[in-house]
Amino acid sequence: MNEVIAYFQSIKIRGMGWILLGCLYLFANQPILIIVYLYVAAVMVLRTWLAQFPHAAKVGLTVAYTLLMVIQIIFISVAVFSLRGASLMYFVGKLVGVMLVVLPLWVERFVTTNNQTVFYLPTVEEAATVSFDELRQSADKLSDLLNGAAAAKDKVSVAHVKMIIEDLPRHSAVHYINHGTLTPAYFEAATATLPDTNLYLAVSNTGSAASEMISVFTRKQFNHVSLSFDRDLETIISYNGGDNVYPPGMNAETLEFFHQKAGASILVYSLPVTVVQKRFVIDKIAEINREGSAYNMIGLVSKHSAKPNIMFCSQFVYTMLQRAGVAYFEMKPGEVRPTDFIEQDYYKKLKFEYELKF
Repeated sequence: MNEVIAYFQSIKIRGMGWILLGCLYLFANQPILIIVYLYVAAVMVLRTWLAQFPHAAKVGLTVAYTLLMVIQIIFISVAVFSLRGASLMYFVGKLVGVMLVVLPLWVERFVTTNNQTVFYLPTVEEAATVSFDELRQSADKLSDLLNGAAAAKDKVSVAHVKMIIEDLPRHSAVHYINHGTLTPAYFEAATATLPDTNLYLAVSNTGSAASEMISVFTRKQFNHVSLSFDRDLETIISYNGGDNVYPPGMNAETLEFFHQKAGASILVYSLPVTVVQKRFVIDKIAEINREGSAYNMIGLVSKHSAKPNIMFCSQFVYTMLQRAGVAYFEMKPGEVRPTDFIEQDYYKKLKFEYELKF
């Protein structure tokens, strides 16, 4: 038993690990790398379910390892071995593909370090104390896990993963890449709404590739939130990928942006503010438009931003409300999810206006 435990606890990158990675880079072909990805994912899932993690964390890590494996396989298939013999970028891509092997280990180490979790295998005595009720609970948990995996399979399609990978070069985690995309006409329209002493929050289920992937982790139907100065959403704005028209960052949105799948919908809420507070938000958005912005894709995982104007949608909306003094719940901006604007409204500050279905 101790040997098994020692084996599971010894999977770290040491001298031999670097040698193995070097051998993979020099000699591995596409099938071998895929087998390595599958093996590492299987080991990490097994380690996770032998750990003293809460059930939700185990499910989340299992989905994360599965998603990482899918991304790894698609990356080497689409971006690496398709370039073999055709471009020097093949060697750079293969290096990245080999280094991706250790990414699940880093994820585990991050979670373990932050939760001070120790992995273990049960003793014979511990295993013998399992009751029928615990077996039933385990069966229920397994059923939930399988149902979650089935739902994830529908949402995490190869097309979605490929689309996200192809979109990655457009993003920057450390530089502002979106400058001045909001026109003077936009700010004229926003200023014209000042007599309406409300800000409008639009929580949406767009069906975009990013939204579908995020829903696997949040288990929420609505995974995007926007801010509007008018009830009809003619001045709607948020942080997004730019829809392949504008650079990722702070962009005005149109209703067509939200209609990316059958059944997409928007929930619109109003939040009372003063004219001064509304003017402040407009001015702050104008300031970001001048300084530049970028979409905080890494922040979806790390919950941090390299620069003030690098944000994701819910981080942006909450930051605007917070700085204007109208935030109605307390959270760190990087930890706010779109549905928190509804679920955290304990004091009923929001008024439901309408739902728009496509």
